[in-house]
Amino acid sequence: MAVALGNASLLGIGYLLLGRWKPAAFAVVGTGWLLNLTASTAETWCEILLLLWWAAGIAHGWFLARRRAEQVVRRGQRVGALAVTVAVLLTAVLLRVDAYGIEDRVNEARQGGDCERAVAAQGEVGWGHRLAGAPVVEPGDAVVEACHRLERAASRLATGRSGSIEDLERGFDILAGVLNKPGNEQTVRTVLDSFLDGLPTKDSCDTADITEWLRGREPTRDVLDRSAIAATRMEPAALVGCGDDLMDEDNWQQARAHYQHLLDEYPDDARTDQARNGVKKADLAIELGKVRDLVEDTTGASTGYCDTPAKYSGAPPYRKGFNRAMFLGDTEYTDQLPSDWRTGDPTKAALVVCADTAKNGAAVETCHYENDLSEYLTHEVTFYKVKIPLKVYELRTGKRVDPREVQISGGSCPSVLHYEYYGTYDYGPGSEEFVSPSKSDVRDAFWPVVKR
Repeated sequence: MAVALGNASLLGIGYLLLGRWKPAAFAVVGTGWLLNLTASTAETWCEILLLLWWAAGIAHGWFLARRRAEQVVRRGQRVGALAVTVAVLLTAVLLRVDAYGIEDRVNEARQGGDCERAVAAQGEVGWGHRLAGAPVVEPGDAVVEACHRLERAASRLATGRSGSIEDLERGFDILAGVLNKPGNEQTVRTVLDSFLDGLPTKDSCDTADITEWLRGREPTRDVLDRSAIAATRMEPAALVGCGDDLMDEDNWQQARAHYQHLLDEYPDDARTDQARNGVKKADLAIELGKVRDLVEDTTGASTGYCDTPAKYSGAPPYRKGFNRAMFLGDTEYTDQLPSDWRTGDPTKAALVVCADTAKNGAAVETCHYENDLSEYLTHEVTFYKVKIPLKVYELRTGKRVDPREVQISGGSCPSVLHYEYYGTYDYGPGSEEFVSPSKSDVRDAFWPVVKR
């Protein structure tokens, strides 16, 4: 009986009582290997194998003791064997019971969505629990691993809140992977809720990008789909806020896109009037920017705005009476116009006037001038009005309006004709000359252009 009890300790003590050292050593090695196998694999079949090993050791000890009945085991040895066996078995039972308690706390924390508490509970598992109840504590290891993955997901999502869609996608991929394992719904919900509670962010454009991605995410029919519902609730305000921010940064195209997105996706939202006003402001800013670029690129009557006119709907209306204008192209004569007729600001101009190079207009008078080479052969010079071909555009519509030209009057046939010649020989003045207009002549010629 003492031998069987000694072997029940799994330490081969029964064999030692019989003085059989080799079976005792084999029993210890076998027990150690089986315990290591059970702890490392955490499989139930390993525990069954260990139980069979335990039963085999008891049976073998009983069998050997009966064959050697003549060998007397002292009372003290019997009591010692019993004490060791009871201590081993009691320790194993207590450790296993404690392992069940730990795993109950782990499961309770996981069901409550509290990863921190679950990890802390699983942290109580020691090597003794794994030896006495590896299959019991092993599920808790999976919970800890899931919680570590959720911690990485939370970190990715936190970075995603700053507008990094790549981190946002990675965070949701991790959540989906954890959710594929049964029992993790509440812990995933906790991480997701924490992320959503951080929305909207201080940056409306980041929030708009995030909500757009959340709404466009493929539904998975699980707890993660709650993000799309939250995004729908937050996106309208984010779109308007981002549009306003982009307008302040002169990023009118993107601003308009955000306003229009709200009108397309949320036609019944209370912010639609604000979005419509934003679209109008953005359109005006886009038109104005285009006009200014074209004006800046204008170097003549066939370039820039003069070649590709564009409208600016915010320009003053082209109305009856006087209309202020931007004068482009050849400015030799238009620079002589009164300053209150001219402006370089498209927001103050009703017209854009493109002046081409001056040409001969109507003939005014032909005069004869003395020829230094011959008193009988005079220089015949005809004076012409200054004809300025024009392209006149109504800035508000970008459409061309009349007149197509102006002719500037002026003095002709001066008593002394000043002219320039090139080379070494003076052939006299040319046969065609412009009249000499005064500022009032220029103003009178251009008055029909600015007056409707």
